[in-house]
Amino acid sequence: MNIVYSAFRGHFSDSPRAIYEALLAQGADSPAAGATHTWLAAPHLRATFPAGVDTIEFGSPECIAALENADIVVSNDHIPLDWEKRPGTTYLQTWHGTMLKRIHNDVLWAPEGRLAYLAQDIARWDLLLSPNAVSTERLRKAFGYTGPIHETGLPRNDLLSSPQRDEVRAAVRADLGITDDQKVVLYTPTWRDDLVFRKTGPQDFEFAIDLDDFAARLGDDHVLLLRLHNMVMDRLEITEGSAVRDVCSHPDIRDLYLAADLMVTDYSSTMFDFAITGKPMLFFTYDLDYFRDELRGFYFDLAEAAPTPLLHTSKELVEAIADIDAIAADTADRYARFQETFTHLEDGAATARVLDLLFPSGAPAPGTTGTPTSRRR
Repeated sequence: MNIVYSAFRGHFSDSPRAIYEALLAQGADSPAAGATHTWLAAPHLRATFPAGVDTIEFGSPECIAALENADIVVSNDHIPLDWEKRPGTTYLQTWHGTMLKRIHNDVLWAPEGRLAYLAQDIARWDLLLSPNAVSTERLRKAFGYTGPIHETGLPRNDLLSSPQRDEVRAAVRADLGITDDQKVVLYTPTWRDDLVFRKTGPQDFEFAIDLDDFAARLGDDHVLLLRLHNMVMDRLEITEGSAVRDVCSHPDIRDLYLAADLMVTDYSSTMFDFAITGKPMLFFTYDLDYFRDELRGFYFDLAEAAPTPLLHTSKELVEAIADIDAIAADTADRYARFQETFTHLEDGAATARVLDLLFPSGAPAPGTTGTPTSRRR
């Protein structure tokens, strides 16, 4: 059996990583025992994959051959390559988060031809995961997908509920040189379509937090970690001596969720993952009207759903960080509603549910005498 994994077009992360690690941990008891596991790796990231992980360069002829010879393909994003899925292959699309922002057919604007090209990949999908009940039909409509969608939660988030979470938190903080008494603020802004696709927008990512004010008001006992979206990781240069620590190259954001004490985001799907931890969140939406009404569009009213009020200036944000304990106490009921809506499936068992889909009990494994059957969850 040949299993090929792809995450964000060449990273070792996200739900494909969780599924891969779970299969390896099962050893001889795994339904994929004896399988070959191959990762598609971006050229500049191959050195970041752990030792012992077999990689092929994303987009290379070897990559196309691996996809065309796979029994199972696991991806968390479109694989925008020209390849023919052979009969009997199962393509599991985990996707990569709950959507506030409109995606695919629902976006306000997309480059000419992009959606039609990506539709070729959607046509290959056999199983699509949904992180929660409210996302299921949005995913179906946005992708025009007619196959089975399974409400499983996201395997990548199982770590956030696992017994290992405190150990991972301590290890990541130690690796980053963060002491126990320092408060870690994780900043996870999303990408802007005009920065990536249009020539009319800014050419570099806009860092809208006043770092001088952050340092003066919060002091050395606060650490600001910056995690840009993978689409724009190369669009911001951090100056030496800055109050910001660049963690864009950290292998997996789930570890950073655990290391953090609170998160600042804007419209990123990280808000839904971080809510699993129960730790405070703040929303720095300095370009809300433009992003919502002109650039991308939303599926729901963020101001109404967000656990805390939206903040529009850096001064408001810094003041909120300083007062986060009081804000968290005042908004506890809003936070609980947010969790009930978006994290009701994130119980630490999503990976197990997904493996049941790929390898249902009593059914032959892909690559042997048949293909897995699909069950709606």
